[in-house]
Amino acid sequence: MENQEQQANAADALTQVIANKLDYLSTMQAAVQHGDDRKIYELLDQVRYYQEVKKTRANRSVDHLAELVDNIHPQISHYLSDNLIDYLGHIYPFFYYEEFTTGMFHIYFGNWWDRRLFGDLDVINVRFEFDKTEYQKLRDSFALESQNQRLNTAKIEAVSAESEKLQELVNAQPKRDNEKAQLRDQLKENSGKSSMPWESGKVKGERQEIIDQLTQLADEDEKALNAHKLIKENDDKILVLSKEDTILNYEKQSIRDAFDDFEHFEAHNASLYADYLNSLLGKSEGEVTVDD
Repeated sequence: MENQEQQANAADALTQVIANKLDYLSTMQAAVQHGDDRKIYELLDQVRYYQEVKKTRANRSVDHLAELVDNIHPQISHYLSDNLIDYLGHIYPFFYYEEFTTGMFHIYFGNWWDRRLFGDLDVINVRFEFDKTEYQKLRDSFALESQNQRLNTAKIEAVSAESEKLQELVNAQPKRDNEKAQLRDQLKENSGKSSMPWESGKVKGERQEIIDQLTQLADEDEKALNAHKLIKENDDKILVLSKEDTILNYEKQSIRDAFDDFEHFEAHNASLYADYLNSLLGKSEGEVTVDD
């Protein structure tokens, strides 16, 4: 008798688990059919929804029902992206999105030449996943403005200084040729010197000093031969760095136009999930009547 009662209880428990899963899926289905994106987001992450949107704790324990749709996240993301990207277009008019595979989106900053791939859009979690390197460049560029500098000012100055030294080597070629001629004459004179045995060390020292100077001048000659090539390479580096600074200026101006400053931009990014879902609350009220 006891075994029959235990089996009945187990059956009831299993039936309830299955019913909960069916209820979750039917609620999700109804939300999709009614275009209730807010409800879909709530079902995808109830704990976060209650914390960030309703500013309260979830009214029931986490039961991992959202895992039922983990394997169709790409399709859900694709479906939800239309309204989300439309919303983002008003808040972040400088971001453009490319769905490179179902439900996954690249973010591009700007519509100008050489615009940058700036990261990805996570539609399911309503957040930007910015490329860390590119984002840090933008952050640093804003910070350097207080010093009246651009991101690549120091790099450009260093490369320019290197080119100036190379050009000086090229310009100094006649002077080096004259010095080499004088040193060779000195070397001949040194080789012809007759000296007492106790003076031979001094003569050898003088000869070695002359040879060392000639070697140094020969090294400078070799650098001068490659100078034009290196200067051209440096010019190309400066061009790339200058272009990057120009792009960063476009990006900074876009952020100022939309958010006034970088701090407000970051604040909006941090509250994007709650801001977006709150914008959907009025649209979705009464659309899906299935109980939470």
